[in-house]
Amino acid sequence: MGEPSESYWKERNVLITGISGFVGSHLADKLIEMGANVHGIVRRHAVPDYPDIKHLHGKIRLYTADLLDTNSLYSALKESEATSLFHLAAQSFVPLSFTAPVATYETNIMGTSNLLEAVRRYDKLDGMQFAGSSEEYGLVHENETPIKETNPLRPLSPYGASKVAGDMMCYTHHKCYGLPIVRTRAFNHEGPRRGINFVTSVIAAQVVLGQTQGRKKLVLGNLDPIRDFMDVRDTLLGYMLAIEKGERGDVYNLASGRGLTIRETAEIGIREGGLEGEMTVEVDKKRYRPADVMVLIGDYSKAKEKLGWEPKIPFEQTMRDMIEYYKDNQDLASLA
Repeated sequence: MGEPSESYWKERNVLITGISGFVGSHLADKLIEMGANVHGIVRRHAVPDYPDIKHLHGKIRLYTADLLDTNSLYSALKESEATSLFHLAAQSFVPLSFTAPVATYETNIMGTSNLLEAVRRYDKLDGMQFAGSSEEYGLVHENETPIKETNPLRPLSPYGASKVAGDMMCYTHHKCYGLPIVRTRAFNHEGPRRGINFVTSVIAAQVVLGQTQGRKKLVLGNLDPIRDFMDVRDTLLGYMLAIEKGERGDVYNLASGRGLTIRETAEIGIREGGLEGEMTVEVDKKRYRPADVMVLIGDYSKAKEKLGWEPKIPFEQTMRDMIEYYKDNQDLASLA
């Protein structure tokens, strides 16, 4: 249960927007393992360096394109001869969306709109997945957890609002133009290669600094929000199963169903790093967000019933793997 079919993915031409990112690189790993022909879109850089996919050199084909340029997206679709498309590219860091809302809207809303138009012109896909987010739910009342797909969307950040817009555009383009889109709303997904600014990375990296440099304090912002953490290696299976088995136009939550406060998350990191009793958690109010989503716990029963998906990797294992990652990348750990 919960495993994509090798017969479906083998030799399939797959295009991933955001392939050089955290989730995209793990997704590429899995697709290659299953025999797919993996193609990816990257942005033009003066000095191209994509550390998360360096190990895939020679195994994937990359195309330079920009979400704000429909023609470049169409060219990537045409050249890759893609039949499956994963749309992961986004400005995905919630705190940055507060300081740069317009840039977030341009990338996440206009970028998605441009991609949808490119897909409409291309007209050869049989499956497209849109990576929505639990941040779309935003303000969740106590009687609304665990959150179902039918819950009202009340985003509390420009990032959340941008994902609602992308989500709704995908639904509209399915209904109006018949695009074969399946939408997913993933709750927090973590693991090795996660960006250093995300809270689980900050925790894992500071734990490593505690192990290697004797740091005694783990410094974070608001400790009260409750999050539903799962492993990225489970999440990407949900993305694949959404294309393989999901009803076009429909939406599926991907979650663990387990809620942890940020304080509890930090305590797990300290414990898994072997620093219990040696390291304490400290609050830095400068790290608070202007508005915080206080509770996100997902109901994944629909994905389990319709896609055969459920999370398998316990969060404690995820945290151990992240700590090992930052042990091997201590230059990144120092940035936490």
